[in-house]
Amino acid sequence: MKEYMFFIRKKNDSVESLSPYRHLKFLKSCENYINNLKSKGQLISAQPIEYGGKVISGQNGKIINKQLRESLDFMGGYYHILAKDLEEATEIAMSNPEFEYNDDTIIEVRPIKAIEQITGFVYPN
Repeated sequence: MKEYMFFIRKKNDSVESLSPYRHLKFLKSCENYINNLKSKGQLISAQPIEYGGKVISGQNGKIINKQLRESLDFMGGYYHILAKDLEEATEIAMSNPEFEYNDDTIIEVRPIKAIEQITGFVYPN
């Protein structure tokens, strides 16, 4: 099994874009999705990410530290999963309840590099 990250991106905060009833249904669907992945041994971790924060970037030899802009897509959360390959990881991501409740959701499915090929360094997990 290989490790993959799902990065959940969307344009709106579900608390603000969904009615209280629909938001509760969404949260319960996410809990069921997480519990299902756990029961299959496919979930390492999953957490929502708060919408505040800062962006730190290095430009022209200087560190720039600024507030997140509202115009950016929200990083809604992440899932750290196990799958046999990218296709299985993609199938798992496609069943995420985000798509049912948040039309603007994008999920990046990214393989995790465990070993640095050039140096042989094994990344801690």
